[in-house]
Amino acid sequence: MSDERLFTFRNRWFTVSVLGTMGIAIVAALIGFVWLPSVQRDAQFSGIWNAICSAAGVPRSWYAGGGVVVEPDVRLSSVEMTPQLLANVSANSIGRGATLALRCTMCHGDRGMSDANSPNLAGQYAAVIYKQLIDFQKGARNNAVMSPMAMNLSDQDMRDLAAYYASLPRPPAQRKVSDARAPAIVAHGAPMRNVAPCAVCHGGIDSKAGSPWLDGLPAAYTKSQLLAFASGARTNDIDGVMRNVARNMTAEEIDAAAMYYARELEGRR
Repeated sequence: MSDERLFTFRNRWFTVSVLGTMGIAIVAALIGFVWLPSVQRDAQFSGIWNAICSAAGVPRSWYAGGGVVVEPDVRLSSVEMTPQLLANVSANSIGRGATLALRCTMCHGDRGMSDANSPNLAGQYAAVIYKQLIDFQKGARNNAVMSPMAMNLSDQDMRDLAAYYASLPRPPAQRKVSDARAPAIVAHGAPMRNVAPCAVCHGGIDSKAGSPWLDGLPAAYTKSQLLAFASGARTNDIDGVMRNVARNMTAEEIDAAAMYYARELEGRR
């Protein structure tokens, strides 16, 4: 039986293994903590030390430049969406909203049903309407008509408008997502392109907080919003979800989804 020790630097195989492992670790660290971060143009990666700290996840206040606030290129939504937002409203709030809504009838119809390719608001989730009004007011979403309209609304005005439109009869439910008529992009999404089925967020039984009810929306409106998300012209979606989805949809899929959610209602007019 050999008395030679394996774990000693006199063993050349042990020496080669240790030095090789150390070499790989050093090269990986240089690439991951120095080279890759240094080629980024973001302010927090300026300088090798800042790049290393950023790559390691060190809080910005711990390294140089911690006082620099990096502003986003676009204005994002500041509304905190929860399932409880505007869940309970009073009859007085709905009544005040009905009065305020008189100025909205030209685009959204006298009972929240639009004939002008503007979104139908009847039966829309109150939290959705409230969020969009705040986004218009604060510049997270821009529209030549809606931005000025929302500018002078108080927070209570927006809550009242949202309560009123949510109280109106919703357009008739059209069909379940599982129906054979549903386009593949609506019923199944496109998993290989990271596109989830629409019903995951916009389902008829339940919905993700902040996601609008889509049934009955004019096809032209739905299409224009998907294109705006895809191009980055609209950026007020929570966590960039709709931008990530829309930019991975084809033009044909955008048309199919828009027509699917609008088809039955349009056919009744």
